[in-house]
Amino acid sequence: MDAAGPYDRAKALNAFKTGDQVFYWLTRISALSVLFILGGIIVSLIAGAWPALKEFGFSFLLTQRWAPSADPPVLGALGPIYGTLVTSVIAMAIAIPVGIGIAIFLTELCPNWLRRPIGMAVELLAGIPSIIYGMWGFFVLGPFLANHFQPFLISTFEGVPVLGTIFAGPPSYLSLFNASLILAIMVLPFITSISVDVFKTVPPVLKEAAYGVGCTTWEVVRNVVIPYTRVGVIGGVMLALGRALGETMAVTFIIGNSFRITGSLFGPGTTISAAIASEFAESDGLHQSGLILLGLLLFVLTFMVLSAARLMLLRLEKKAGK
Repeated sequence: MDAAGPYDRAKALNAFKTGDQVFYWLTRISALSVLFILGGIIVSLIAGAWPALKEFGFSFLLTQRWAPSADPPVLGALGPIYGTLVTSVIAMAIAIPVGIGIAIFLTELCPNWLRRPIGMAVELLAGIPSIIYGMWGFFVLGPFLANHFQPFLISTFEGVPVLGTIFAGPPSYLSLFNASLILAIMVLPFITSISVDVFKTVPPVLKEAAYGVGCTTWEVVRNVVIPYTRVGVIGGVMLALGRALGETMAVTFIIGNSFRITGSLFGPGTTISAAIASEFAESDGLHQSGLILLGLLLFVLTFMVLSAARLMLLRLEKKAGK
């Protein structure tokens, strides 16, 4: 027994060490595989976009015309870039206050019997396929906006400097504004769900102390809940922004797919992802390379947005540490 004891312990320790090494390498390979996949995507995009990049160069970013069938072909990304940025900014401007407001209501004000139905409704919004949003926008939201909402804004701001141009007519079923509303509805569940989760992490003692010194609910939310959870809220907003930048099918249904830039939000437009989805199947040669170059631009744009968000979060964490 005495002789066998040390041998058994050594064998057991070796088994644990071997299992630990296997676990270490499995997790390491899994982590490195993400970098290899990302690198492969970047290399394939650059290789596919190289003919268009070589042909058009920097002018690809500044040209509005998109005429792949012309002789010679003229391809410009200014229209899709403009549409992508405008629709995403408007969608976030609508979704952020609404989403955070829903999260505050669910965590601070909502009765217990109503909290679960509203939470389930938000989760169901996140699970609806994007093509369903597109069909609903095309058949329901678009006609409603064109027949009721857009004429009101057009008549209200007619003749007003700047706003008269932004909300100029005629009303349209397919427009940048309609696509922005669809995007706002689609990203709303991401902002709401993440905000609810991070708001629940606020220690109850902090809120109780604030209420104890006479703070109102608004003051507790503004001075305790939001500052304590701002890093998580910003993370959720940036996740939603990434979804808005890359959304394809729903936007393709309702944006109008026009490469021409107009000053009115009620005019048709296109985004990078919508342009790729609507033309890639019938493209070849330089046309296809131009679409791949659009995909590379979207990749770079998304990377820049997420990098800026990461830097912002690091600065907030550093400031909180001080």
